[in-house]
Amino acid sequence: MQTTQINIHSDVETKNRAQEIFAMLGLDMSTAINIFLRETVQHNDLPFVLSTDVKPKKKSRAEMFGCMRDEYIIADDFDAPLEDFKEYMY
Repeated sequence: MQTTQINIHSDVETKNRAQEIFAMLGLDMSTAINIFLRETVQHNDLPFVLSTDVKPKKKSRAEMFGCMRDEYIIADDFDAPLEDFKEYMY
C-alpha cells in the first residue's frame, strides 16, 4: 500500500499528553492517528460524538467505575473504599 505524509500542528502539552496515553496502549503517534483516520473512513463520519453540551452527563455508579460482574481492576492510585463497589462485584 502506498503511503503519504501528513503534517499537523498541535500545542506541545496536548501532543505530549497524547503520546503518553498512546504509549500506555502500546501505540506510537502515527499508529494512533491512522486508527483515527481508518475509523473515520469506516464510519463515514467522526468516530465519536461532538457536542456543545457543557453539562457533564450523569452516569450510573456502574458506568462511573466501569465495573462488570467478576471483572474489575482497581488502579494503584484509586482510594475509594471497596464497600462502594460491593453491589457491582457480586
